Amino acid sequence: MSVGDSAELAVDEGSICNILSYMSRDSRLSGVLHVLLHMAERQGPVTSEALAKIMQTNPVVIRRTLAGLRERGYVRSEKGHGGGWAIARDLAAVTLRDIYEGVGSPPLFAIGNRSDAPECAVEQAVNAALDASLRNAETLLLAAFGEVTLEALSADFHHRLAQRAPGPSQGHRHGE
Repeated sequence: MSVGDSAELAVDEGSICNILSYMSRDSRLSGVLHVLLHMAERQGPVTSEALAKIMQTNPVVIRRTLAGLRERGYVRSEKGHGGGWAIARDLAAVTLRDIYEGVGSPPLFAIGNRSDAPECAVEQAVNAALDASLRNAETLLLAAFGEVTLEALSADFHHRLAQRAPGPSQGHRHGE
């Protein structure tokens, strides 16, 4: 390998690192859990507009996201004056896995298989190993999601809030 090849390889490796670090992540689960915890803190329904302001997004995004949870009975919506979104179940009865499935079970991992040469034995071996490992990891992750309830998340939020030093920065700042 010549010096030019080495420099070219370093640029390629750096490019790969940059590409991987900029892969988009699906934050719907995190976002909807955030919304649900805000809803749990409120007495009565919360409008899509108020939730959108908290999450710095459009009310349509909130309505679209919560619609899947409404279909599963985790939230309800009320129209008209004083209406909005409310949690429909006890927080102890709803798990992260329930919410994950309610938002459409987005892919858990950003990595996947190559499919450029399906007849290549090397590609087949690599893909088989990755498939098995990813299936195992997904099974473990979904099981862990099933053990965490909204009640546990709410308790953790309150614990973290209580641990903060009193002062002007105490509280949950965005939209409370």
